[in-house]
Amino acid sequence: MTDGSSMADPKPKIDTSAPHSARVWNYWLGGKDHYPVDRTVGDQVMAMFPDITRLARADRAFLGRAVRYLAGEAGIRQFLDIGTGLPTANNTHQVAQAIAPESRIVYVDNDPLVLVHARALLTSTPEGACDYIDADLRDIGKILAEAAKTLDFTQPVALMMLGIVGQISNSDDPESIIKRLLDALPSGSYLTLSDGVNTSETFNDAVRHYNENSANTYHPRSPEQITGFFAGLELVEPGVVPLLQWRPEASPFPDAGEVPGMCGLGQKP
Repeated sequence: MTDGSSMADPKPKIDTSAPHSARVWNYWLGGKDHYPVDRTVGDQVMAMFPDITRLARADRAFLGRAVRYLAGEAGIRQFLDIGTGLPTANNTHQVAQAIAPESRIVYVDNDPLVLVHARALLTSTPEGACDYIDADLRDIGKILAEAAKTLDFTQPVALMMLGIVGQISNSDDPESIIKRLLDALPSGSYLTLSDGVNTSETFNDAVRHYNENSANTYHPRSPEQITGFFAGLELVEPGVVPLLQWRPEASPFPDAGEVPGMCGLGQKP
């Protein structure tokens, strides 16, 4: 375990007056780390788009499949997980270290409640390491500088960006953010990315309601935009596909259709 500077503040300020995406997502996943304001907005979105809980759980299931591929078949031993959210079952370090105990994982998020629970997250195997960085996705310099204390950027790294790119608007130039992060990683590194897509008008309406009632905003994009985030990378089969179609295992939703999300893995040449 490493001691990241982000852990120095023992009493981060948690704003319980406005819903936060990490806590609402945790609510949809069936977790326990949320407040009444998060549940209120979460219930409103669920009433408008009942499949939001399936989307959240499908995204989480993709995380497990992707990390198992990366730590297993791809042999990756370093993970930079940005937008990790609140800890639930099968976090990145648990999945990776179950396969390769020497794996090193750095989590990044900017919600104070996540910081509080990071102490539970920071439980690495003796052979590996875990750390947590309190930073916004757009603060690339801080993320890379802090992550370099735990990760060796001369060796391949899996950059994990699940559900986080949708948290920033097009005006923040997400393509540039992804490129700058990947530019800091060596050849053989991977981008693992998933996010909501704007192909369901019911989902889009629910997102608009969420944005009007939350401290955060979410921006689903077209499948073409999601695919564009992998420009210049060598896609891992089956490419950029709907969430439930990426190397599916026994599905937790056998009788249901797709959810409005896309995902993929790409390797830096």
